[in-house]
Amino acid sequence: MLLSSSRRAFVASLLLFTCLSGSLFAAESDSESKSDSYVVYVGTYTRGDSKGIYRLEFSPEDGSLKTMGEPTEIENPSFLTVHPNGQYLYAVSEVSDYEGTKSGSITGYKIAGDSGQLEKLNTESTRGASPCHLQVDQTGQTVVVANYSSGNVVSLPIRETGYLMPVQTLMQHVGRSVNERRQLGPHAHSVTISPDNQFVYAADLGIDRVLIYRLNPIAGTLTETVAREVILPPGSGPRHFALNPKMNFAYSLNELDSTVSTFSRDPETGGLELLETVSTLPKDFDGQNSTAEICVHPNAQFAYSSNRGHDSITWFTIDPVTAALTRKGNVSTEGETPRNFNLDPTGRFLLVANQTTDNVVVFEIDQETGEPRATDVSLKIPSPVCIKFWKTGAGAQ
Repeated sequence: MLLSSSRRAFVASLLLFTCLSGSLFAAESDSESKSDSYVVYVGTYTRGDSKGIYRLEFSPEDGSLKTMGEPTEIENPSFLTVHPNGQYLYAVSEVSDYEGTKSGSITGYKIAGDSGQLEKLNTESTRGASPCHLQVDQTGQTVVVANYSSGNVVSLPIRETGYLMPVQTLMQHVGRSVNERRQLGPHAHSVTISPDNQFVYAADLGIDRVLIYRLNPIAGTLTETVAREVILPPGSGPRHFALNPKMNFAYSLNELDSTVSTFSRDPETGGLELLETVSTLPKDFDGQNSTAEICVHPNAQFAYSSNRGHDSITWFTIDPVTAALTRKGNVSTEGETPRNFNLDPTGRFLLVANQTTDNVVVFEIDQETGEPRATDVSLKIPSPVCIKFWKTGAGAQ
């Protein structure tokens, strides 16, 4: 059938529109795919070759990792956290002398553009020596910091512009425990904010306790709770703390005896009840070891912890009813002294910071069994100790 000239013109126009639409759709798809990449911020110790905070580009599509730009210079940024609005990053400086006082410091940065480049805002004292962990509350109005050497926990209000205000509350821990080398006094090691944004769980390695504080993010304050604390077995050394994202249970990773303790959690009072404690190590291991980090998978079916000495990641399954942990195995971290590690937001990959061997290694997680398997992706980063993900463009306004 022959087409009239006007009909032919209409068909040609339709074909042209289809081609242009296809190109536009492809461009949008490419843009969406590109926007799914992440910046990985790596905190380090700067006693050696490190200069501070490093940026890496990570793709959750294939687990690839590459370096980005120059590091942000800051002393001993051993732990980092990203503001919930994605516009700011905060880093502790794990030092014991800040401006002539026995204190460390915390620095705020604005995250600029898709590259995730950091622009310094300001620095405040943490009013305690060797700050080693921090977290911003879900409203973005308060940051809480654990000071290891001084054994206290502090809160600092955050302005709408991301700038830090001076310490508003200082909660001093007291006591000691049985380890004569590590537990002669309190050593606050981590602060974890509950999903409802009401409570802060402070794991203290020096006194074998997890202390519980009530958070007022508007005022930027911490107060004691009725629940107060939970006591762990002597010599445990609770270091980091993780909450189950789907059930009212929690886990304490205990550095000194290489164990994980499971607790039930009362969402009304914030109180914890110790249920069980399991080892992070194979039964036949008889060497020296200390643990460092614990993470729960977003699906709440698996949990992971790191071993320094055994140099491995332990993976556990989580009982869907009791939240009990069952150790399934250990995998080498492909390096030495795995400090912090983190799961990417998709739950498909796990990145490990090996402090002594200066490398960050990517593992792929078997979604059926939870087993982490080393990929061939590894980058040299000096003295890496903390890993945080930031989605490209997350802070755009």
